Amino acid sequence: MERNARPGVVRRVVSGVWGTVDRLRQASLNLLFIAVAVFFVAGWWASRPAPLPADAALLVAPNGTLVEQRSAKSPISLLQGGDGIHQVLLRDVVDAIHAAATDSRIKVLVVETDGLSGAGLSKLQEIAAAIGEFRKAGKRVYAWGKQYNQAQYYLAAHADEVFLNPDGYVLLNGFGRFPTYFKGLFDQVGVKMQVFRVGTYKSFVEPYTRSDMSPEDREATRVYLDAAWQAWQADIAAARPKAGQQLAAYVSDAPEKLAAAGGDAARMALTAGFVDGLKTADEWREYLKQKIGAGADGKGYKHVDLAAYVARLREEAPHPAAKVGVVVAQGSIVDGEQPSGVIGGDTVAGLIRQAREDDAIKAVVLRVDSPGGSATASEVIRRELELTRQAGKPVVVSMGSVAASGGYWISMAADEVWASPTTITGSIGIFAMMPDLSGPMSKLGLAVDGVGTTPLAGGLDPRRPLDPQVANVLQQTIEHGYRRFLSVVGTARKMSPEAVDQVAQGRVWLGSQAKDKGLVDKLGGLDAALKAAAARAGLTDYDVSYVEKPLSPRDQLLTRLLDNGEEADGARVRPSLVETTLAKLRSELEALALWNDPGHVYVHCLCEAP
Repeated sequence: MERNARPGVVRRVVSGVWGTVDRLRQASLNLLFIAVAVFFVAGWWASRPAPLPADAALLVAPNGTLVEQRSAKSPISLLQGGDGIHQVLLRDVVDAIHAAATDSRIKVLVVETDGLSGAGLSKLQEIAAAIGEFRKAGKRVYAWGKQYNQAQYYLAAHADEVFLNPDGYVLLNGFGRFPTYFKGLFDQVGVKMQVFRVGTYKSFVEPYTRSDMSPEDREATRVYLDAAWQAWQADIAAARPKAGQQLAAYVSDAPEKLAAAGGDAARMALTAGFVDGLKTADEWREYLKQKIGAGADGKGYKHVDLAAYVARLREEAPHPAAKVGVVVAQGSIVDGEQPSGVIGGDTVAGLIRQAREDDAIKAVVLRVDSPGGSATASEVIRRELELTRQAGKPVVVSMGSVAASGGYWISMAADEVWASPTTITGSIGIFAMMPDLSGPMSKLGLAVDGVGTTPLAGGLDPRRPLDPQVANVLQQTIEHGYRRFLSVVGTARKMSPEAVDQVAQGRVWLGSQAKDKGLVDKLGGLDAALKAAAARAGLTDYDVSYVEKPLSPRDQLLTRLLDNGEEADGARVRPSLVETTLAKLRSELEALALWNDPGHVYVHCLCEAP
């Protein structure tokens, strides 16, 4: 009897333990679900815009790099404590300043530039134009920085009063472009890059095939950088005439001028008229407190920061039925579906199609900020814009800092093409590049052998030297692709292929130069392009709607976690020089991983926005 009872007891014990474990599992999952739900609810509640104080300042203190679209964040970013360099939406800054100009609740604009880690000149010009409108409304602008680099000073210079920390400096060094050349490294490890290109100035392949800048690339780069530097100086001279008179000497005679100031860089900037006064951080806060009034806590000055103000604007804005849809194309152009920050041919084409099929959207603006990439993906996007025009919806392209090569290709199905005067554009050329890894494999004692049914079988295998027949096919493909590029541009710009070729050959132009050569229609920022699109659609009362790929629940969680971490203590992130250099080198090498064009044909520009 006892023996028969034992199995039953064991079963009951095991069953009881398992039931307890299962209940604990369910309870843990429920607790996790509740925690996530509470996190999102708390985040939503905390992000609700608070009422704005009357007669306050709008504080614009961008913390990161100015971008058209934030790049998707990976789970590894959370483990690493963020991406290192944060991103700030240009449209948030511009929209906030435009709205504040006519907002009776905003008394002044305060600009603090310490957190700004990078921005193309065209983006800075759009913010400067918004600051100009704010000042035209009769409102004052004050700026301060611990120190100013060139981009930071450009923004600060457009204020009524500019202040600098007494231990700071104004560092102006002009524009330069210094690519990393990998040929020496490739030679050491035995890697050969087989290159096929059309375009005398098509320099994208040079870092992998040369150890220095070619004369053609040096010539073209010098032309557009000199033009950009002249534009920069002209803008500063217009904003601060005294500084403009001193600018050339301030840069070229910096050692002598610094010596005359006794080595005091802040005093040197003050003497030259680049700043109006020197103030420590506490003196700056007290100055604003006197000008604007004390905040609710009686300690700081009365202000609202950019994020809170933008949130309030979005909540208060009316939403007319008619819309102008904006599709952002930022980053390298890659085949297939891609996350934000990279232009997936299928992804962007799908967004354009979504805008075309939305009856509320009466016109489409494509905002381009791209040096190009896959030829196949570029044509997929251009074709979708062409179909949108055929459907009767106006299409306007607005070029940001860069719209070159493939970025220019996708712009060629528009009713109007707008560029900033300092947009980098053109670079009408094409290339293919295949790595030959047989050398390093041989050094490692690895060999490849086999058979194929045709001479072309395995012809594109990077483990083997490139077959001459495959090389011939690629060269013919590239030459045809260049003729196709000329045809696409010629049709869009109403130019003969021969006329396009005269300004093509991979050459890069600034927006102002491109307009003179017939490559773009008009000069202006995104706001001007939006108005042009609305006018073509006959709209006077309309909403601007960004057509974007929705974030997945995972990405929403990551974004909230990372963004909260970035802004938790209000810290301004300024990456070190070493961090910036390593990040640049890493990005140059990682860019190779994005090359996924099915035909190995690329329209990409090796160019950097000044």
